[in-house]
Amino acid sequence: MADVKENKAPQGFYFNQQACVGCRTCQVACKDKNDLDVGYLFRKVETFEIGEFPKPAVFHYSGACNHCHTPACVEVCPAGATYINEEDGTVQHDDDKCIGCEYCTKACPYSHPVLIKELKVVHRCDGCINLRAAGEQPACVAACPMRALEFGPIEELRAAHPDGVNQISVLPDASQTDPSVVIDARPAALEGEPKRLTM
Repeated sequence: MADVKENKAPQGFYFNQQACVGCRTCQVACKDKNDLDVGYLFRKVETFEIGEFPKPAVFHYSGACNHCHTPACVEVCPAGATYINEEDGTVQHDDDKCIGCEYCTKACPYSHPVLIKELKVVHRCDGCINLRAAGEQPACVAACPMRALEFGPIEELRAAHPDGVNQISVLPDASQTDPSVVIDARPAALEGEPKRLTM
């Protein structure tokens, strides 16, 4: 297994949950950009409900790879296929090295990496590294009609959104991998045990 050091210059996502309407445009844009077949997603929007009549609450969560400070996927990869890009701090994947063992899919607490069965290799969100190299935004960020997503150096995003958190009730314990995500959370997403809704 890889000897993983902390990601010193990670980039990540800001998600304004207050603005998100659950339209799933970001999910569709990601799927289209990555030419994913039915059944595969790199960005997934889920809807949750908490509380009961007469005071129920609903919120949405748009999640992709969190490009963690200490990514579990990188730590367990026996082939060195999953790695931290030294230039921009994002977690990347080398298809040529991947042996399809799925260690990364099992290790990630966010269940992000996806085994593409037809190819027998794992694929993942790469923060649209090629689009960014061309001066563009990640597809999900550019597509969001509510401008609820941003991407950039995580410390800059945290400074720009000081009330943001990296932990909400529907996510695993952030201390496991220290995710590079900032969430402007709805109050309902910070309490109780929400139920996932099928939309």
